[in-house]
Amino acid sequence: MKKAGDLLSAFLDERVLNTARGYSELFSSWQSIAGDKLAAHSRIRELEHSVLLVEADHPGWIQILQTKEKNLLDALRRRFPDQNITGISFRLSREPPVLPAQLPAVSRPLSNAVPEPPGTDGEAPAVPDSTGGDPYEKISDEHFRETLKRLEESITAKNKGYKRNGE
Repeated sequence: MKKAGDLLSAFLDERVLNTARGYSELFSSWQSIAGDKLAAHSRIRELEHSVLLVEADHPGWIQILQTKEKNLLDALRRRFPDQNITGISFRLSREPPVLPAQLPAVSRPLSNAVPEPPGTDGEAPAVPDSTGGDPYEKISDEHFRETLKRLEESITAKNKGYKRNGE
C-alpha cells in the first residue's frame, strides 16, 4: 500500500511535468512562429510574469523583431492561450548565436504532442528518482538542460507563491 505522501508527490510531479511540457512546446515553437530567418538569430529565453523574453544575437535583429512584435504576440497568444502572454521583451544575447543546423526542425504543425527536446536523442524525459541523482544528467544538450533547470525553479517558486496566497 502506498503512503498518502507518495501519492500526493506523484500527483504534483505529474502536474509539474504537464506544466513543463507546455513550456517546452512554447520554447520549441519559436522557429515556426518567428520563421527560419529570425529564429536563426533569436530565441526565447524565458517566460516570466506573462512576458516572453526573447534574445537576439545582434541589435539589428532586435529591431526587426520589434517591428514584428504585434504579429509575433498574436501568433503566440493564439497558439498558447493558457500561457496568458501579455507582452514580449527583447534583449541582446550574451551567448554565441545558435546556428540554423542546431535548431530543431519543424516540419509539421504543432499539436498536443510534446516534441523531442534537442540533445535527448529520443530518450524519455528526465524525471526525479528516489536515489537523489540529477534528473537532468541524461540530457546531453547543455543549453536545454540549463533551461529546464531554470524552468523547474520558476515553476517551484510560482507554486510556492500560490500556496502562500491561499490559491
